[in-house]
Amino acid sequence: MLKRDHRLLVCMAAVTLLASATITFAQNSTPNPYQTVEGVWAALPDGRNWGSTSAVEVSPDGQTIWAIDRCGENTCVGHDDLDIVFQFDLDGNILKQFGAGMFVWPHGIDVDDDGNVWVADARGEGNRGHQVTKFSSDGEVLMKLGTAGVAGRTPTTFNQPNDVLVAPNGDIFVADGHPANGNNRIVKFSSDGTYLMAWGGTGSEPGQFRTPHALAMDSQGLLYVGDRSNRRIQIFQQDGTFVKDFYNFGRASGVTIDRNDNIYVADSESNYRRNPGYKRGIRVAHISDLRIFSFIPDPEPDQDNSGTSAAEGVAVDHDGNVYGAEVGPRMLRKHMKP
Repeated sequence: MLKRDHRLLVCMAAVTLLASATITFAQNSTPNPYQTVEGVWAALPDGRNWGSTSAVEVSPDGQTIWAIDRCGENTCVGHDDLDIVFQFDLDGNILKQFGAGMFVWPHGIDVDDDGNVWVADARGEGNRGHQVTKFSSDGEVLMKLGTAGVAGRTPTTFNQPNDVLVAPNGDIFVADGHPANGNNRIVKFSSDGTYLMAWGGTGSEPGQFRTPHALAMDSQGLLYVGDRSNRRIQIFQQDGTFVKDFYNFGRASGVTIDRNDNIYVADSESNYRRNPGYKRGIRVAHISDLRIFSFIPDPEPDQDNSGTSAAEGVAVDHDGNVYGAEVGPRMLRKHMKP
């Protein structure tokens, strides 16, 4: 009996250690069970070509896809006539479009539980940018956070905000700071836009950041931050308390978590200079152990010499299909689950 109890304690200790351990090695050879849709899956109107796109999200019912386009290029400056926010059905047909003349460099997107669409603008030009805009699903502007065209680090200003996430209770989290030496903070607001708090700073210690590029939340309400230039993901409680970090997903440009607490991380930047040993692509794991069980590789063959190629943004519908918003190839790509 004592031996059995001892073995049980050892087993429990091992499980606890696995759950708390930091995983640091590259995982590039796990299976890819997905079938990528060939050609252009979601066509834009009037024969328009996709520009760079870094943001894609699924509606609360899991049946439509929201994505942003940088006006056929990698900027929307000078393209005030082009819509940049698009809703697609699961076959890639456009359902809605809006947002013309409002953005400089649309970068991050979220769709809250009420179906409102939030877009982060990560550059400034004149009286635009450095803001997060809340739209109704029909494109009506409901709220703006930040000061138009003004870069700063105050309760009312951002400097190149990367992403936005709305928690189930309505609280708003903004990942602020695209450059590695930028604001590097998470800013929290109440549902009505009232500033609540911020945490972070430039560095590599727990709670510090170098490009907090993406946000996601699990079923327990923990906040995941893709800390891209630190090549890790950090987990926090919603009051900013650090929980843990992990390093086996590469340079995390996009992060999403599905209804089953599977985490999908898009690494669009790893190469031999910036993250040796890691291949670019979308890695999939369960948050319970963070062991990667699927890997969708980057479609660009020359990963050593190019910069950003594959998906920066990543989303998953309720059928398990994966969507990648690609900056380099300039398209919205769908990977079908078998």
